[in-house]
Amino acid sequence: MTPAQWSSFAHFRNAYRSCCDEWEKTADSPAGWLTQLQTTACASDGTPEYPLETAVVYNRNLDDISEHDRIDLILVADNPGKDEQLAKNRRYLVGQSGKLADRFFRMNPELNIDFRKNVVILNKSPIHTAKTKQLGLLRKNGGERFRAFFEETQRRTAEETVKLQRGLGCPLWIVGYAEMRTSGLFAPYSQELQVLYDQKPESPVFLYQHFSMNRFTIDLEAHRKNSEAGSLRDALEALGKKRRREILGW
Repeated sequence: MTPAQWSSFAHFRNAYRSCCDEWEKTADSPAGWLTQLQTTACASDGTPEYPLETAVVYNRNLDDISEHDRIDLILVADNPGKDEQLAKNRRYLVGQSGKLADRFFRMNPELNIDFRKNVVILNKSPIHTAKTKQLGLLRKNGGERFRAFFEETQRRTAEETVKLQRGLGCPLWIVGYAEMRTSGLFAPYSQELQVLYDQKPESPVFLYQHFSMNRFTIDLEAHRKNSEAGSLRDALEALGKKRRREILGW
């Protein structure tokens, strides 16, 4: 990174770590209310019992990045799942989706991106659920307290992510867009992006399917088959903008 890029990243990391620390405190008072909601959501959804160790997850991979690293991309997933929230991990995309993402970049060396070294991995919210759809149960059962908390995490995360993107000058990939529509769980995140980027079509923001179940690759291959996009980079840019227009309207 250049000195300016490193300064932007270090500022982001400190700011976002502080946010997550504060959100952890909020989630724990009174009497671990968020963990109780998460446990109830799992039971209601038929999720097998598992050790719920971290209600709000800061990505510790951020602490491994130094000024000597090259960052080519910011990739935003949904929210931390079962593997990500384990105390031994507390890192994003360490499960099957992360393995598929890593494989995609390894299988496409022309992109010259090492997923584990050159990508800043973030989420739309650091609030953990076993499945993303369980955020809907938390919103339903948690009342105004959770609704306001959930929205705050999304808006602040989007704000800090956009600052980082501008400071690094790299593309912003958002994987998983089903819940980014007006009525979706991540609508506040979408709204914040629209304001911060002023809905400008040239903004380096690209939307894609999830890596899970190979949906990212399947959608990309279908796009390449049915379009005139030449290189892989061109195809990724065209597809990402197309999905952004479909979902966000800009």
